[in-house]
Amino acid sequence: MLLSLLAYLALGAVAGTMAGLYGVGGGLIIVPSLVSVFSLLNVSPDVSMHLAVGTSLATISVTGASSALGHLRRGSVRRDWLQALLPGLVVGAVAGVFVAGSLSGGKLGTLFGIFLLLVAARLVFGRSPPAGSTSPGKGRMVAAGGVIGGISALFGIGGGTLSVPWLIRCGATMTQAVGTSSACGLPIALVGAATFMITGWGDARLPEGALGYVMVPAFIGIVVTSVPCARLGVRLAHYLPARVLKLSFAALLVIVGLGFLLP
Repeated sequence: MLLSLLAYLALGAVAGTMAGLYGVGGGLIIVPSLVSVFSLLNVSPDVSMHLAVGTSLATISVTGASSALGHLRRGSVRRDWLQALLPGLVVGAVAGVFVAGSLSGGKLGTLFGIFLLLVAARLVFGRSPPAGSTSPGKGRMVAAGGVIGGISALFGIGGGTLSVPWLIRCGATMTQAVGTSSACGLPIALVGAATFMITGWGDARLPEGALGYVMVPAFIGIVVTSVPCARLGVRLAHYLPARVLKLSFAALLVIVGLGFLLP
C-alpha cells in the first residue's frame, strides 16, 4: 500500500507539472498514467480504464474547484451562459458514464486513444475558432452542454478542449471562455465521479481501496501533489516558446494515443 501511495504521489506531481506546463486539464495526462500504474499493480484490465476515468474526474472535482473559484472572483465567468449550459452538462455527464459502463475496457481505451490523436491533430493543424457576435438560444446551449458533458465524462477530462472553442464561437473573449469553461468543468467532474462510484459499486474485479470506479489512494495522492506542481509547470512554461510547447504536447498525445490503439 505504501509503494502504491508513493506511485500516486509521483503521478500527481508529473500530471500537475505537465498540466501547468501545457495549459490543459490534467485528465489527458492522468487517465493514461493511471492505466499504466494500475497495470503494474495487476488491476484487472477489464476495469482499469473505467477506474482511471472515474478517478481522474474525482481529482478534477477538487483541483478544478480552486480554478473555477478564482475565475469567478475575477468576474471572468459568464454566469448566464453557465446556467444555460448546466442542464446539458449534468445530463451529458451521467450519459457519458453509462456509455463508458456499456463498453469493455479495451473498447473504451481504443476510443480514448482516438480522442488523443484528434486533440493532437487539432493542436497542430487546427485554427482558432471564429469569434461570434450573438449568443445562441437556450436550446443550443443545452445541446452543447450535453455534448461537452458526455464526452468529458466518457474520457475523464474537464471539458476545456471542447467548451473553450464553443464559448468563443458564442462571442466570449478568451478570458471569459477560459473562466466559464473552468466553471463548467466542476459539475461535469462532480456528477461524473459520483456516477462512476455508483455504477462501479460492488464490482468484484475492483482492487482494494476502490469506491466504485474511483481509486481512493490514487485520488488522495494526485490531489496532494498535482496542485503545487501545476504552479511549477506554469513557471517552466514561461521559459519555452509557445510553438515548442504546443508541438511537444501534440507529440506526447500521439505517442500515448498510439499506445492505446496498437497491440
